Amino acid sequence: MARYFTDEHEWIDVDGDTATVGITDYAQGQLGDIVFVELPGAGTALSKGGDAAVVESVKAASDVYAPIDGEVTEGNSALEDDPALVNSAPEGDGWFFKMTIGDASQLDGLMDEAAYKSFCDSL
Repeated sequence: MARYFTDEHEWIDVDGDTATVGITDYAQGQLGDIVFVELPGAGTALSKGGDAAVVESVKAASDVYAPIDGEVTEGNSALEDDPALVNSAPEGDGWFFKMTIGDASQLDGLMDEAAYKSFCDSL
């Protein structure tokens, strides 16, 4: 499974023609304690760079953007009951949604883990 990162601090795991999306450990650290997550519903069409979800913390509310084009197939229902999963496992059980991959060539514009780490170090 390949993992990519955006400069808006989303991660995307690609497995065949399906992708799982969440926010990075860096992003959750900047937000602080997550208190609410609004996820897109199954069947929602997403466009690369467009609003996909909302995450609210004790500090602020932030948009989560679609890293690529596609359609939402599933939201992480565990976040409804326990939004703090985003803090404890942002790049694991705290994933936001799964989606189809509408245009695999869009993955070429995303960062790998080494590039993302370098990007964060420069912030």
